[in-house]
Amino acid sequence: MRRNLAARLGVWSAHHRKTAVLGWLVFVVLATVIGGASGTVTASDDEMGVGDSGRATAILEDAGIDEPAGELVMVSARTADGWRDAAADLSKALTATGEVRDMQRPLPSKDGKDALLRFVMKGPSDEAADRVQPVLDAVDKAREDGAARGISVHQFGDASSQKHLSDLLADDLKKAEFTAVPLALGILLVAFGALVAALLPVGLALTACVAAFGLLSLASHQLHLFETTYSVMFLMGLAVGVDYCLFYLRRERDERAAGRDAETALRIAAATSGRAVLVSGLTVMVAMAGMFLSGLLLFKGFALATILVVCVAMLGSVTVLPALLSWLGDRIDAGRIPFLNRRAKKGAHAGGAIAGKVLRPVLARPKVFAVGSAVLLLALAAPALGMKTEQLGLEKQFGSDAPLSVAYQRITDAFPGGPAPARVVVKADDIGAQPVRAALATLTEKAGDGAGLTTHKAADVAEITVPLPGDGTDAEAKKALRELRDTTVPAAFDGVDAEAYVGGELASSEDFSDQLGRGIVPVFAFIAAVTFLLMLFSFRSVVVAVTSIALNLLSVGAAYGVMTAVFQHGWGAELIGSEKVGAIENWMPLFVLVVLFGLSMDYHVFVVSRIREARDRGLDNRAAIREGLTATAGAVTGAAVIMVAVFAVFGTLSMQDMQQMGVGLGVAVLLDATVVRMILLPSLMSLLGDRNWHTPRWLAWLPKVEHGDESVTDDRSSWRAGVPHGGTGGHNAPVRAGR
Repeated sequence: MRRNLAARLGVWSAHHRKTAVLGWLVFVVLATVIGGASGTVTASDDEMGVGDSGRATAILEDAGIDEPAGELVMVSARTADGWRDAAADLSKALTATGEVRDMQRPLPSKDGKDALLRFVMKGPSDEAADRVQPVLDAVDKAREDGAARGISVHQFGDASSQKHLSDLLADDLKKAEFTAVPLALGILLVAFGALVAALLPVGLALTACVAAFGLLSLASHQLHLFETTYSVMFLMGLAVGVDYCLFYLRRERDERAAGRDAETALRIAAATSGRAVLVSGLTVMVAMAGMFLSGLLLFKGFALATILVVCVAMLGSVTVLPALLSWLGDRIDAGRIPFLNRRAKKGAHAGGAIAGKVLRPVLARPKVFAVGSAVLLLALAAPALGMKTEQLGLEKQFGSDAPLSVAYQRITDAFPGGPAPARVVVKADDIGAQPVRAALATLTEKAGDGAGLTTHKAADVAEITVPLPGDGTDAEAKKALRELRDTTVPAAFDGVDAEAYVGGELASSEDFSDQLGRGIVPVFAFIAAVTFLLMLFSFRSVVVAVTSIALNLLSVGAAYGVMTAVFQHGWGAELIGSEKVGAIENWMPLFVLVVLFGLSMDYHVFVVSRIREARDRGLDNRAAIREGLTATAGAVTGAAVIMVAVFAVFGTLSMQDMQQMGVGLGVAVLLDATVVRMILLPSLMSLLGDRNWHTPRWLAWLPKVEHGDESVTDDRSSWRAGVPHGGTGGHNAPVRAGR
C-alpha cells in the first residue's frame, strides 16, 4: 500500500539520518547567520497608519518632513512658583547634553505649582530613542537633587517612551525565554521520566525558533515588522514545536509499549502522528494567512512570523525527528530519573485510565454532557458581550504604578491635551494662497488655547496641533476628535483647494480600530472556509468539518469572556499581577481568533484522526470514540499543559497586551483540551453516530485518506538500513512489556 506523505518522509529520514540531521543543523545555522547579518527592518510611522491619520502621516513623509521626537518634563513644587530655580537648572542641564533643541520657556500650570519644559530631540526621530539616555540621566539627577526640597520631576515623550518600550520588550522576551523553556523541559521530564526524551522536543522547538528568527529578519526587508512580532513568534514557535514533537514521540513510545519493535513503532508514528502534524501545521499556517486580509501591517507581520515558525517546526518534526529517533533507538530513555521514570510509565497508562473513567458517563448520557459543557462555555463567554476595545496607550500598557504611566497621568492632569494632541495636516498647491491662509487662521482660532501652527512653505504643507480635553484617550477626548474631524476642519476648509486630514495618537487609534472592524469579517470568513475545506478533505465528512468550526468558536468565545472579565472588569486581575484597564487591546480579539482557530486544530486533528483510525479498523462509533480519546489522552494532556504553561509565562510579563494574549490563549487551550476534547467532542460525536463519517454522494469524488498504518508487517526492508532493529546499536534486544 502506498504510504502517506508523512510516512514517506519518515522512511527517507530514517534511511538517511545523517543527511537529515546535518541538513537541519546547516539550515538553522545558515538562517541564523544570514538573518543576523541582514538585520531587521521595523515599520515606520507612515506604514503603520491607516485612514485619515495614515494619510496625514504619508503627506509629511512624502514631503520629507520628519516630525521631531518631542519630550515633556514637568517640574512640580509644593508652593506656587517654587519650581523656578529647579526648572532653570534643569533647562541648562538638558541643553548641555547636546541632544535637545528648541527648548521653550517653562509653561506654568493654572495653580502655579507646576511648570512644563517642552523641547525636541536633535536628529531624525527614528534615532531619538537611541540618543535619549543623556537626557534621561539629566532628568534623573534633577529628580534626586530636588527630592530634598520637595521638588518632583516627571518626564514623558516620544523618545523616552520608545526607549522604555524597547527595553521592556527585550527584558520580557528574555524573561519568557528563561522561564518558558525550563518550564517546558520540566513538564516533559515528568511526562517521559527521561532526560533525552524530554530534551528532544525542546531542542527541536528552540532550533526551529532560531531558524525562523533568521528567516523573519530576511523577510522584514520586504514586509516591515513591529517590535512585538518576535515575542509572538517565540510564543507560537515554542508551543507548537514542542507539541508536534510530543505527539510524534508519544505515539512511537506507545507503540513500543504495546510490543512493537523499534522500526515498526517508528513507522506507525510517522504514518499516524506524522500525518496529523502535517494536517495540523498546514491548517495553522493557512489560518494565520487570514491575517493578511486585515489590511493592517501589524497583522501581516504576525501572519508572516507565525507561518514561518510553524512551517519550520512542522518540517523539523516530520524529517529530523524520525532521524534522531532511529539513531537513538532505546537510548531515547537515557538519563532516566528513577522517581519520574516510574511516574511516567504509570502516567502513560493512567492518562488513558482517567480518560476512560471520564468518558464512561459522558458516553452513557451524551445529551446531558453535551448541553452542560456547551452551557458552561457559553457562560464563560457571556462577559464578551460587553467587550470594549481600544488601542491601549503607553500609560495603560505599563500599569498605573509604572514611572512612565505616573508621569503621563501627572502631566495630563496639570496640562490637559499636552502629551497627545490631535494634529491637522494640510496639503495645498500653494500653502501661502490667501484662501488657504484664511482657513488655517480660522482653524487655529477655533482650536483654542494651546493650538500651534507650523507652515512648511517649501513643501506647501502646514500642521496645526490641537490639544484634546480629558486625558487624551477618554470619551471626552474622542468626542472632541469627532467634532474636529466631522465639523471644525470641514467647515474651515469648505471651498478651499486643499487636503486636510486629522492625525495624532488618538486619531491613529480610532482609525486602527475602524480598520479592524472592517477586516475581521473577511478574516473570519477565510479562516472558517479554509478550516472547513481542510477538515473535509482530511476526513471526507461534512459533519466533522462543521463541528470543528463550532467547537473552535466556543473556545474562542470563552477566551473572549475570560479576557473581558479579567482585564476590562478587573475580576481576579490582581491574582495574576495585573490590573483593571477598562478595555481590551484592539488587535487582541482578531489575533486570538486566528491563533486559536489554528492551535485548536493540533488537538482536534490528533484526536479525531485516532478516532477515525479505530473506526477504519471496524469498531463501532462509541468504541472508536472511547479508544481514540483514551489513546490520545496522555499526549493531549501533556501538550496542553506545555502550551498553557508557555502562555501563562506571557501572562506574567510587563506589557498589558502580552498579559491579555497569554491569559486569553492559555484559558482557551486549557478549556479546549479538557471541556471541549474530553466532554463536548465525545458527547457530540456519540449523539451524531454514524453521521460523523457519512460522505455525501456529491462528495464521493474526494480521495480516501488512510488514518492508520496498514503495512506494519510488510515492506520492512526499506527501514533496515536506517533503524537499528530492536533499539540501540543494532542489537535485536527483546521488547519488554510495559516499557
